Amino acid sequence: MPRAHLLSPAASRCPFLTHAERPRAVRTNLHRRSLDPLTAVRNLGILAHVDAGKTTVTERILYLTGATHKRGEVHDGTTVTDFDSQERDRGITIFAAAVSCVWDGHRINLIDTPGHVDFSDEVTRSLRVLDGAVAVFDAVAGVEPQSETVWRQADRHGVPRIAFVNKLDRAGADLDSAVASIRERLGTVPLVTQLPIGREADFTGVVDLVRMRALVWGAEIDSRTEGPVPEALSDEASRRRRILEETVAELHPAALEEFCDRSSVSDTTLAAALRELTLSGEGVVVLCGSAYRNRGIEPLLEAVVAYLPSPLDVPPVRGTSGDEVEERAADPEAPFAALVFKVTSTATGRLTCLRVYSGTLRKGDTVLDTGVRRAERVGRILRVQADRHAETDLAVAGDIVAVVGLKSARAGTTLCAPSAPLLLEPPTAAEPVVSVAVEARRSPDTDRLAGALARLVEEDPSLVVRTDPETGQTVLSGLGELHLEVAVEKIRRDRGLEVAVGRPRVSYRETVARGVSGLVYRHVKQDGGAGQFAHVVLDVEPLEIPAGAPGDFAFRSEVVGGRVPQEYVRAVEAGCRDALAGGPLGGHPVTGLRVTLSDGATHSRDSSEMAFRTAGRLGLREALRACAMALLEPVAEVTVTVPDDAVGTVLGDLAARRGRVSGSVARGGTTVVTATVPLAELFGYASRLRGRTRGRGTFTTRPAGYAVVPAAVSRTLLTR
Repeated sequence: MPRAHLLSPAASRCPFLTHAERPRAVRTNLHRRSLDPLTAVRNLGILAHVDAGKTTVTERILYLTGATHKRGEVHDGTTVTDFDSQERDRGITIFAAAVSCVWDGHRINLIDTPGHVDFSDEVTRSLRVLDGAVAVFDAVAGVEPQSETVWRQADRHGVPRIAFVNKLDRAGADLDSAVASIRERLGTVPLVTQLPIGREADFTGVVDLVRMRALVWGAEIDSRTEGPVPEALSDEASRRRRILEETVAELHPAALEEFCDRSSVSDTTLAAALRELTLSGEGVVVLCGSAYRNRGIEPLLEAVVAYLPSPLDVPPVRGTSGDEVEERAADPEAPFAALVFKVTSTATGRLTCLRVYSGTLRKGDTVLDTGVRRAERVGRILRVQADRHAETDLAVAGDIVAVVGLKSARAGTTLCAPSAPLLLEPPTAAEPVVSVAVEARRSPDTDRLAGALARLVEEDPSLVVRTDPETGQTVLSGLGELHLEVAVEKIRRDRGLEVAVGRPRVSYRETVARGVSGLVYRHVKQDGGAGQFAHVVLDVEPLEIPAGAPGDFAFRSEVVGGRVPQEYVRAVEAGCRDALAGGPLGGHPVTGLRVTLSDGATHSRDSSEMAFRTAGRLGLREALRACAMALLEPVAEVTVTVPDDAVGTVLGDLAARRGRVSGSVARGGTTVVTATVPLAELFGYASRLRGRTRGRGTFTTRPAGYAVVPAAVSRTLLTR
């Protein structure tokens, strides 16, 4: 699996190492588990595709652990974590919400994350502060597009996971098919530890393959009974237990040794091996159930405690202190260090949510915002329960809390002890792909709207606000149509502002289709006194268009003989990056190119870094005008599920939207069509699909990068 950046607060503690590779400090931490109260902490997230049931899983966990006294239901709008009025109206999770509960002597800090692709930045910021996760899958649909997206995000951040196959009571539910999709689409080794008792509507319980016991639930949430494996399932349970032992033995040395000696693996060895394989990322434990019917949640909680890591089970977080790389262990006595992952404005003040990596934070302490070198005082510390808060006097390493009183902290800010500064790498916000013009309907509200937009961007870094230089309009950009719709509605509801919104527009990019070589640019300026002189020779060539978000740019110098000093080379690169802000076709950002500084000259008195930066900027702009340029547009992978009798109509509509169909799969009277479609062609697609399928069609999307706009379409766009 790919290793993440050295200084990433999540990646620097990445547990995805084989058993032999795991650092000695981490192996020592595993032995300390029974000696430290931090071993009783689990920081985990719930990850899933939209409508897979993760919020229902969260609600059942809160109810079973006594954190709530009534079961919240998504369809009734009574959930704890989906507390925002828009979440309850729409029936989806929009904002990541943190809650805490206690199970079997362990404190579980849990973050319920959004499942819709437009809010994936919330998932990314949450993953940076989590130690483990539960990935929820629909037993009918298996791995869906957003499931795959959040799984890859967890891979990048090195977060160990267990899988919960939900909705086994639905018609068409099949654990084996869901597990097969996990294996094939996610490229991991599923370690199935349960066998369902009953199918679809008759699903009543599971056989625990680790302890070979049957767990059966009745109509009530606390009606679980435990007993021997039913005789009718005895042979199948034994067969599946054997498969589990063989799979684990292939991956774990101790289990292999025991399997070779005894032709089997004991319960104790199997459980220990499952934990280590989960921590190393070499396998994923799979459980199953039906959260809505309260079946399978207790074993899931037991698996969270048994297999997912505590703060001591991951390597120390790494950051920079000056020019040095420094580690901070999860030790309450170490210097304080924390990462802010969410900022929320409430009626009572500004809440800053953070994960404490080391040290202890007390009410009234002064902390240093390392990025801006500003000291701030912590007014209050709060234990967060979604939209409710309980005040506490301190937070220690491993805690996820909210604080009141910080004025400058933003998502990604590092907070630390003033006497021991440390900087953690901030999370990178996703690039916006859709924009709308917004303005206040009443002129007196213009300043209020500007303040509301600034507050939105502060809370959600994936939103960008700018002023269009040509029209003077205020433009709000985000990750999708729904993302912007929710942001505008938040302004209307929370601020009481009447806002006019323009039609959505996608964010285009420009790239080099055919480059130029040997372009000479001389920057000479003499206005009296010291002048400016810089001479550069640039070669420009295309880079392969990246599969993800654009922004690819490479710079290199081939200047020999010291004709351009190194500090001036860096200035030329900075100037070239400045020039990428607007391309020659339509002023869109430029991506996918390599610039080579092949030659240059300096003046003994008039050359400076500023002169060479200016030469780099103006020289690249001139070079781009000489290149053959191409327009890029964002595209999305669309998965459309429609009745068999509507497939032809849907395929025709996708073709009319310039979609390229990549596959279709029949599934129980419906067909699942996968296609790549330009994002600009998807505006209004939801209502069109409902109309063409009589309300029976559904679709999901996920970003698929950028693609070259066809010449005919490009000419139309550029002449508007």
